[in-house]
Amino acid sequence: MSPPSFDLVVATVDRVEPLDRLLTSLAEQGPLQCRVIVVDQNEDDRLAATLDAHASLTMLRLRASRGLSRARNAALATLDADVVAFPDDDCEYPPHLLERISTAIDGVDGVSGRTADATGASLGRWSRSPGLVDERTVWNRVNSAALFLRTDVVARVGAFDERLGLGTAEPWASGEEVDYLLRAIRAGAAIRYDPDLVVRHPQPVRGADELARIGRRDGASVGYLLRKHRLGTRAVARALVRPLGGIAASGLRRDQAQARFHAATLRGRAEGYVRARS
Repeated sequence: MSPPSFDLVVATVDRVEPLDRLLTSLAEQGPLQCRVIVVDQNEDDRLAATLDAHASLTMLRLRASRGLSRARNAALATLDADVVAFPDDDCEYPPHLLERISTAIDGVDGVSGRTADATGASLGRWSRSPGLVDERTVWNRVNSAALFLRTDVVARVGAFDERLGLGTAEPWASGEEVDYLLRAIRAGAAIRYDPDLVVRHPQPVRGADELARIGRRDGASVGYLLRKHRLGTRAVARALVRPLGGIAASGLRRDQAQARFHAATLRGRAEGYVRARS
């Protein structure tokens, strides 16, 4: 069988040099049929020279107002490839990644990898073992920058939830890919996770204040999703117990920054769950 074609949806705002590096990495993927759909959320034309510099890529440029989920939704009606992906505008695809995806996606509806920086370091609690993504493992087996779905799955699942994702006015400004995968799984999709499929992405070192802010934001997203998808008492209990454990462990290490992060995560999860509308 011939390898699948790819539509790569890149929502971008405020970044020029990182986008240039991403496009360079996409141009080096090889002879696979690949189209880049750039959803430009900038209010000016700052991307013109960068896009012109990558004339070797098949590219479609769309406009959308700010909001990550909103931008991705603007591209859904234009999809016509076999597989769709959603690379961040500051990530890079390693050489031959799409060739590996072409093989990995055989027999399943989608493939999820992980993100890591140039040294191989990853943030977060990535699962170490490969396997299918389900409602329990979706939390540490999915990142939108390393997610590849068959386009017919996207057609079944529909639009991203615009209450989630960076740029929303809601407190839960992340988690849009987890929501999407939960909906895909419930629609019968089989998504395979492989931690050896890596997309390069900066893994910034954050100060205590920023860590706490992100903990509360991402925690609110988890709470929102637990409520939206009615994931049950056990899932809610696990979501609350884990940051409590993190607070205790950080206290024993006298790591105040991590203790603040886990406390903010706990608060965010509780707030997101209470405030979410089903």
